[in-house]
Amino acid sequence: MTDRTGKIVGVDVGGTFTDLFILDEQTGSCEVAKVPTTRSDQSLGIREGVAQNVASLADLQVIVHGTTVATNALLEKNGAKTGMIVTQGFRDVFEMRRRDRPRTWGLWGTYEPVIPRDMRIEVEERVLADGTLHTPVDRQGIEDAVELLLEKGAVALSIFFMNAYANLENERIAAEIARAKWPNPHVSVASEILPEIREFERCSTTALNAYLQPTVGYYLERLDTGLRDGGFENDILIVQSSGGVMSTDTARRLPVRTALSGPAAGVIAGAFIGTTSGHPNLITCDMGGTSFDVSLIVEGQSSLAQQTSIDFGMVIRSPMIEITTIGAGGGSIAWVDKGGILQIGPESAGSEPGPACYGLGNDRPTVTDANLLLGRINPDRPIGGDDGTLDQKLAARSIESHVAAPLGLDVLPAAEAIVQVANARMAGAIRLVSIERGHDPANFALMPFGGGGALHAGALIAEIGLARALIPRFPGVISALGCTIADMRFDRVQTLNVGLDQLDTRALSTMISELAKAGGDNLAKSGVPLGESRHQFELDMHYVGQTHAIAVSLPVSANGSDFTIDIMAIQDAFERTYRTAYGRLLENTPIRVLNVRSAAIGDRPKFDLKRLFGGTNNSTNPAPIDHRDVWIGGQHWSTPIFDRADLGAGTRLNGPAIIEQPDTTILIDPHLAGEVDEFGNLILEPIENG
Repeated sequence: MTDRTGKIVGVDVGGTFTDLFILDEQTGSCEVAKVPTTRSDQSLGIREGVAQNVASLADLQVIVHGTTVATNALLEKNGAKTGMIVTQGFRDVFEMRRRDRPRTWGLWGTYEPVIPRDMRIEVEERVLADGTLHTPVDRQGIEDAVELLLEKGAVALSIFFMNAYANLENERIAAEIARAKWPNPHVSVASEILPEIREFERCSTTALNAYLQPTVGYYLERLDTGLRDGGFENDILIVQSSGGVMSTDTARRLPVRTALSGPAAGVIAGAFIGTTSGHPNLITCDMGGTSFDVSLIVEGQSSLAQQTSIDFGMVIRSPMIEITTIGAGGGSIAWVDKGGILQIGPESAGSEPGPACYGLGNDRPTVTDANLLLGRINPDRPIGGDDGTLDQKLAARSIESHVAAPLGLDVLPAAEAIVQVANARMAGAIRLVSIERGHDPANFALMPFGGGGALHAGALIAEIGLARALIPRFPGVISALGCTIADMRFDRVQTLNVGLDQLDTRALSTMISELAKAGGDNLAKSGVPLGESRHQFELDMHYVGQTHAIAVSLPVSANGSDFTIDIMAIQDAFERTYRTAYGRLLENTPIRVLNVRSAAIGDRPKFDLKRLFGGTNNSTNPAPIDHRDVWIGGQHWSTPIFDRADLGAGTRLNGPAIIEQPDTTILIDPHLAGEVDEFGNLILEPIENG
């Protein structure tokens, strides 16, 4: 373990604000801050935020960053111009996908791949499914393809050959030739990115990695240069979509693994806070300015998916925390469709120009405008600690014009309708990750975070039947907090594609030994302070004839670098996992093992959660700092306003009440009571008979 202590800064960039969580490892103290996101160049907001809140960048041990650059590039389709070299006869694999279509019903809907057909060049080569080298790669064909793609303006290159997972020789030769002629390092090779069976997923992941390399690489270079010019001398780590962290060098090489990295950090923090405070079953809800991200935590563990789609057709095969995202953030725009139905999002006002109440040129109402007009947000204490004020008249004017008048409502009922529709959309996303996966919401606590989540907790408890809500001490910067505690992680995968009865346990033992060594070497090279290191192994398995596989924890016993594997133990593990997922087994059906996966994990230091609460008042009977009328359920309620810093452990507040703090505002609905626990979390629960 590297012996370095100092300050750790977690940074999460959202659509509206850039959040910072600054932890001093020597004293255990922490600070939080929010600065506006600079959409034109996110690195500027980060550099300004760090400079404003850290006396000397030289004192920083590490900066850990959850980034949305890759996600935004995919959603907005503004990545680099990319070429592809493919096996002759297979250039349409990327476009044909899995024969799915943008719209389920009807044979209509368009799809535009990020690499057009004329930028996908075929060359002669062929490897058979069993790894036999049938046709050596055409070396001159590779050189010609590279020259043609450069003439067409390609900035990045992907190489995808059929069955290269079984024998990478042709891809290795092609990569060697291409890299010798390509003018930059932006060359992605399928056998290096994803040496796994399934041609479309391997092709798509490799292509999207190449598509993102220049964009993410340029961004990280600007960030690194700017921070080092300011005196920062140590490591910048990037949060992966799996919840682990990696170096900037790895992020430049594998940018596809940074998609959804910011929300993943929030889930990591949620699991840590929930488990520490005695609530291991959580549904986390991150409500920022643009989106509402939902994830499920069961017994302190987040769900990890091996594949996700960022948008239709953009399939990434890489470990990712399962997160469901909808366009229902504070900046999501409310509008009435042609049928007279009130809609929320997916378009967002973001931070520029922001909600109508910001007075920066947007005249369309957002969820934030509605909450402001209803009295739930203090116009004189906007989130983020800005010295300015929010304009209620502009909010009212936008709601009146775009919602109230078209629906024939008064302005306050129209504002409440906006919030109710947003709540309904959020509730739908929560049901998707809970009820539709066989979980009873009554067994879970809601953890709302982000700048706006705590305003909607009470409505979601009532709508879904959740047991309670847990609002952490600093909900507005939870993803940034998660960055500071995320572990270092390296994932690898290798295809086996054999029947369980034919599995060579000795060869598999050798394979996972090699994977473990490679992962351990990567941890050692990171140069980051780490605690214990560990390895996790999984097998992708299914019954013969099935398309989809399930991830089964590989039961192994280790003696040094030697691993003992038992086929019967693997079968038992598969059957337990399969029965849990589907409720029954397929008797007398052969089982197949597709892939082996490994994760090398280096534990990074955690901190005492009570430190977040250390500077607060010990009073259990705080006095309100103000009162104001708040519109709830079709009527005004005279509502006491509290400063969260005044709430000591054991404080109990019956709703209605509003609690303000620089990074968020909390609404305790009339049917709820809130109590502060020993960690500073505010626990909201329904009042009995209330």
